[in-house]
Amino acid sequence: MLTQVKKTLRHPFTAQADRPPLWIAIHLPLLQLEVFVSTLLHHEEAIPDVVLYQGRVTAMSACAYHAGVRTGMRAGGVQMLLPQAQCYQRDQGKEVLALQAVATAMLQYSPQVTLAENNCILMDITASLVLFDGIRALLRRIRDSMRILGFTATTGIAPIPGAARLLARQAARKRRWGLHVLSMKRLSQHLDALPVGLLVAARPLVELLQGIACYRLADLRQLPRPGLQRRCGKDLLKELDQVYGEQAEVHQWHVAAPEFKVKVELPDRIEQAESLLVFARSLLAQLLGWLTAQQLAVTHIHMELFHERGRQAIPPTLFDLQLAQACWQESHLLSLFKEKLTQLTLHSAVIGMLLEVKQTMARHAQSYALFPEPGGQADEHKRLLELLVARLGEDHVLQPAPQADYRADVANRWISVLKKRPPQATEQTTEQACQANVLRPYWLLAQTLALEVRQHRPYYGSELKLISPAERIEAGWWDTQLQARDYFIAIDDKHVRYWVYRERATDPDSDDPVWFLHGIFG
Repeated sequence: MLTQVKKTLRHPFTAQADRPPLWIAIHLPLLQLEVFVSTLLHHEEAIPDVVLYQGRVTAMSACAYHAGVRTGMRAGGVQMLLPQAQCYQRDQGKEVLALQAVATAMLQYSPQVTLAENNCILMDITASLVLFDGIRALLRRIRDSMRILGFTATTGIAPIPGAARLLARQAARKRRWGLHVLSMKRLSQHLDALPVGLLVAARPLVELLQGIACYRLADLRQLPRPGLQRRCGKDLLKELDQVYGEQAEVHQWHVAAPEFKVKVELPDRIEQAESLLVFARSLLAQLLGWLTAQQLAVTHIHMELFHERGRQAIPPTLFDLQLAQACWQESHLLSLFKEKLTQLTLHSAVIGMLLEVKQTMARHAQSYALFPEPGGQADEHKRLLELLVARLGEDHVLQPAPQADYRADVANRWISVLKKRPPQATEQTTEQACQANVLRPYWLLAQTLALEVRQHRPYYGSELKLISPAERIEAGWWDTQLQARDYFIAIDDKHVRYWVYRERATDPDSDDPVWFLHGIFG
């Protein structure tokens, strides 16, 4: 059985070397509109949305399309047809930023990502199939990421990048999720049936080509190349050859920025902190791609929530996520964001968000041991502590950091679990403190509580009975915190154990000695 397992582990790496190249194209057909109207919010579908460029329609919502709005229509025609239409002026700067954000997020699936024309992104996924358990699982994760980013996308998969790009655009024309051709033998047959208008170089020449009965790519390939080059130029033939794999393409790969600091403008005013989680997930998707490209893990994340600007400007809301263990897993980071935003109280509506990585460290290689250690991985308890810190606050999840001192309130010191122990809290100091605290409680009151005395005995809810000999502490003469006390363990009528002391300055034979409560045993 062990031999069979070893063969299974070797098989993906040997098969990967013989696997033909495979590309996936992600086309964003509604990018011009979705930079203004995000799918992350439940937008009112009854309101038609139209994007204009130089006075003509370039994109429209489904509601506007069913009402008769078409590409190329003038703005006056839109107002006459749909007076209630919401019109936006095309912003190519926002489109470029959106494409770069998507490309950064896609770096978590492949290191070879490039921006293509016509709102398209190309990825070489040849080496990613084994890591993500095949093409179907990888495609499912890519679609989930596009949904989290808030963009409508169609996909095309082919062994040739140009062919994958055309298949993705054809899927958008046919209103399908995607068109996928994995075999080179079937690829030419599918390409021949595509319309010539999908080629970028053929768009200005569609009427000319259709005038000579050239409607499909198969018809275009049958025309004489010298005459086609004289009438249509070299770019059309070059693109045609690249689509069929007869000429290689040169790509400029998308490179992640050296630092991660991303700002996003919200499409609407958000007044509930929990509603910000969908936009935080969009930023988190970009962060995961950046961390994967840089081979880093994050330990400190800073976020800012922007409110009103101008004359009624309100300072942004700031909060940080401190991680005890470097992390790059989506599930863990998302749980921390969710806990933090759930507890956040907004005093004003949010119009923008900024996510910045403050501190990172090199990512450790994941263990692929055949027989994992029992009890899970070693850093699971640290992830639990980070979740508790996000839910309860940094000052409410503490770890001991004892000091070498006889005074209990000085020796018993606690710090946040996210901080490292100071040099004073050595193993020897910790061991001595544990040995000395056998008869001492860990729960000490922040301020000692003066107790009432009844019949010469301390009283706290009921009469306290002393059950231990006195532990005399006299220390602090080197500073201003001099202590001279006799400590006792006391018990009440409900069998709750307390740690009380009597000031030695008080006369032991006095009728009214002064007693104080210092700690409670668990």
